[in-house]
Amino acid sequence: MAFEHKSVLLYETVDSLNIKPDGIYVDGTLGGGGHAYEVCSRLGEHGRLIGIDQDADAIAAATKRLEPFADKVTVVRSNYENIASVLHDLGIEKVDGIYLDLGVSSYQLDTASRGFTYREDAPLDMRMDQRNTQTAADIVNTYSEMELYHIIRDYGEDRFAKNIAKHIVQRRQEKPYETTGELIETIKAAIPAKIRATGGHPAKRTFQAIRIELNHELDVLNRSIDTMIDLLNPGGRLSIITFHSLEDRIVKKRFRDNENPCICPPEFPVCMCGRKSKGTVVTRKPIVPGEEELEYNKRSKSSKLRVFERA
Repeated sequence: MAFEHKSVLLYETVDSLNIKPDGIYVDGTLGGGGHAYEVCSRLGEHGRLIGIDQDADAIAAATKRLEPFADKVTVVRSNYENIASVLHDLGIEKVDGIYLDLGVSSYQLDTASRGFTYREDAPLDMRMDQRNTQTAADIVNTYSEMELYHIIRDYGEDRFAKNIAKHIVQRRQEKPYETTGELIETIKAAIPAKIRATGGHPAKRTFQAIRIELNHELDVLNRSIDTMIDLLNPGGRLSIITFHSLEDRIVKKRFRDNENPCICPPEFPVCMCGRKSKGTVVTRKPIVPGEEELEYNKRSKSSKLRVFERA
């Protein structure tokens, strides 16, 4: 299958970066290179884009797509949490913009063998970086019932988390899980029939939870935002597209804390902690897709874009 991914909030994201023709920009989740292509089209002779992704298929697809801008683009296989070391290795101290598109790519969802989909029977994988040895099957087969309950409740926000965890542990005593289909059947059995008929795909939330746990998605995001802001030149911007409330909550809080880092009690007449603001939250409310985008790209429905500008 060709690597395809419809870039969500494409122009809104690239516009939010205020591209300077001679600037340096970092795409922390390169994917198929959709956002990167638009950024490169706005760069001048001395502009530069660094593309980072941990997925080998994405690296190959983006490299090919960005061939017209090969002299401006450097592609690195890594996780965006390593952005500081990636830039250091390239001799870059500061950049003019960084952006992340945190969604799972259409390619990853639609390629059954990657194990992200709950619509086909496939190996229970879900690794964004296939160099990692742990898979979704390892989580499902080795986590305790309490551990499974917590990740399904916290990362999947599923009200039936306790029952799903219980069913998973009971079922794996007969035979370890190997495929998505086996897990889907267990999840269905743990959710009341009336809910299954009306609440969307019953496995959606559990699959999301396992994927987040396996790839450490929220931990990586939470500990990377401050670093990315520190890497920006004055006036540089960090733009992040999220796809569910857990991600959005982290981005909103980290941006707010960087804008107003003071920890002094409110009754203090002046700040005594010495913490200085690193910049401004540009988006008081997140930017969301318009009706036209929602019409042609259903997967954009839950996306939100938030932007921070470095002082």
